[in-house]
Amino acid sequence: MLDTGTLTAIADELRRAEEERTTVPLLTARHPDMTIEDSYAVQNIWRERGIAAGRRPVGRKIGLTSKVMQAATGISEPDYGAIFADMVYENGAVIEHGRFSNVRIEVELAFVLADPLEGPQVTLFDVLRATEYVVPALEILSSRIELQGRTIVDTISDNAAMGAMVYGGNPVAIGQVDLRWVSALLYRNETIEESGVAAAVLNHPANGVAWLANKLAQHGTRLEAGEIILAGSFTRPMWVHPGDTVLADYGALGTIACRFT
Repeated sequence: MLDTGTLTAIADELRRAEEERTTVPLLTARHPDMTIEDSYAVQNIWRERGIAAGRRPVGRKIGLTSKVMQAATGISEPDYGAIFADMVYENGAVIEHGRFSNVRIEVELAFVLADPLEGPQVTLFDVLRATEYVVPALEILSSRIELQGRTIVDTISDNAAMGAMVYGGNPVAIGQVDLRWVSALLYRNETIEESGVAAAVLNHPANGVAWLANKLAQHGTRLEAGEIILAGSFTRPMWVHPGDTVLADYGALGTIACRFT
């Protein structure tokens, strides 16, 4: 375990990288003994710094829940990050590309909770009971740490590469659709680049939320009513550039669009 001073210095370095829209060298190259618990401690310090600066927490993201995402990153276990209100865009948003680093898009479902979820031993059925509705979402990835050679320790420290999210389409209540079979076509500039089915997320996207509730319990916290939970991508990340238009078609659940300038 790294000492508190080192963890705080890393969190502040990542905060500056976010503000200055830059990237920093791999943490694991500079701190080879850094552990996963160290990385979550860094993320928590970063999150608390944000709250102290007036940012409002509204939820959590889960990453690396599907085999396709694990294969794309070379990382073999899920992780999580924080979502602040200033990271949330509505459908049709025009987004400043330069706000982010190493910008990519993922296709996800977002769970909005009606009731808290507190681990350990939260199950898929607990998640379904606690969910008010599910809505299509896109996650905008932003990596403030260089990508080449990155490990899960680097990724977690970097708030699980969370940049922002876009939500839209048709919110659905639990039981209204079989969430395993929600599918999406992801377009960039009128061309399909990726497609996927939500069951790719741990066999059912609610399993991602259950994993998160149980993981948070290890860190002494829980999911609260009203929080937005990005359940994990069921496509590979798609690179986007200034001028790109993105459209995700979720069939009966509607569409999400955004444009990068």
